[in-house]
Amino acid sequence: MSEDFELDTDDISRRMDGAMANLRTEFASLRTGRASASMLEPVMVDAYGSMTPINQVGTVNVPEPRMVTINVWDKGLVGKVEKAIRESGLGINPQLNGTIIMLPIPELNEERRRELTKVAGGYAEHARVAVRNVRRDGMDQIKKAKNNGMSEDDQKLWESEVQEMTDEYIKKVDEALENKQEEIMQI
Repeated sequence: MSEDFELDTDDISRRMDGAMANLRTEFASLRTGRASASMLEPVMVDAYGSMTPINQVGTVNVPEPRMVTINVWDKGLVGKVEKAIRESGLGINPQLNGTIIMLPIPELNEERRRELTKVAGGYAEHARVAVRNVRRDGMDQIKKAKNNGMSEDDQKLWESEVQEMTDEYIKKVDEALENKQEEIMQI
């Protein structure tokens, strides 16, 4: 049996990549003082009886570095989109102009920057936990194979490979966090 065991390292790598992709998405939603359409990705609007992403109820544009505009397609949804933005916790005050909602991005003060770095740290910790969960699943597969007759040398080899992958992804998470915190604290 031990000769038949082949740990699916591609699956482990793919799942760890998924944790990194999720972290990048969460980081993109953090406001850094510059306007970006991605900062509205987590905002959901109650449209037509279901929660819908903003980019599916209107066109999101960034006409200038400190302004995001949303051209809402259905005039009846303008109020709901405005309410969703106000309640999103982004700290942006929407301004209406017909079916266009303008979002002026204010300068971040020092206190808000520190809060955002803490939020980024929380997102990074979630990503680390996700990576460690994938590691645990891989180690469980190795333990099962050991119980089915895998040699101790093979077990140690596979465990070290899974640990190396884990360390590599944790390092990527830490680097991404460091870069995001630098970006947030930049004036």
